[in-house]
Amino acid sequence: MFKKYKFGFDFWALLLFFLIMIPNFIWFAIPAPNDILRADSVTTVIDIIASICQVLMIITLCAIINKAKGRLTLSPLIIIAVVCCLLYFTSWFFYYMGITNAIIILGMTFFPCFTFLLFAIDRKNMIAVIPISIFMVCHLIYGIVNFVIH
Repeated sequence: MFKKYKFGFDFWALLLFFLIMIPNFIWFAIPAPNDILRADSVTTVIDIIASICQVLMIITLCAIINKAKGRLTLSPLIIIAVVCCLLYFTSWFFYYMGITNAIIILGMTFFPCFTFLLFAIDRKNMIAVIPISIFMVCHLIYGIVNFVIH
């Protein structure tokens, strides 16, 4: 399996990461009204696992290349990833409008993860799928436990 991969640099993966992080950078600088995300988390162990997997996700997306990936094109997976990214930005927009219901919170947790997952699958980077999947599960647990059922 590892024979299909090489170390390299995927510019598009890094660009995607920074694109997904834009709302977070804004949130760090400018608090939202009704900013429930600044509350203390009750899922600290899950959060630590998520943070580790997030770092591994970015490293594997950016530094591990499948030799058979080809050029980035507007494949169905990439189109769906773009839609997920737009839905993520839309969730942040509504969050900044003061709406903090379960749909918005789930949109802010699910869509960025699914965007990364679709990108990795499109790029044939199954190594990155592992930390992305773990991060996605942890991120969803964090969002659901801290803000939907709590």
